[in-house]
Amino acid sequence: MLAEYLPVLFFIIIAVAVGVMMIAMGSMLSPSRPDVEKNSPYECGFEPFEDARMKFDVRYYLVAIFFILFDLEIAFLFPWAVALDQIGVFGFVSMLIFLFVLVVGFVFEWCRGALEWD
Repeated sequence: MLAEYLPVLFFIIIAVAVGVMMIAMGSMLSPSRPDVEKNSPYECGFEPFEDARMKFDVRYYLVAIFFILFDLEIAFLFPWAVALDQIGVFGFVSMLIFLFVLVVGFVFEWCRGALEWD
């Protein structure tokens, strides 16, 4: 049974060795010339407006989570579309229910104003 895991262990060892080798080569071959300009924070060519550790508005995270949520849910449509002729009416009705729940959630969040920026 241990022989089945040997290729996985082999690939992990190779991946760690390649990573360590790249870091070592980068630190040996790249010149290190620290400068005030290089070490200063950079924000689109301007001086930074605020501290980099400022708090973000919660709506930023909500929009990101909604994007991931709806993007993943839409990704479920592709296998369904490929196998539609095999799953029949039951699969079609199940996907209609799934899409209905998706649309209701989207309309709910839209009405709550979670997708609007002030």
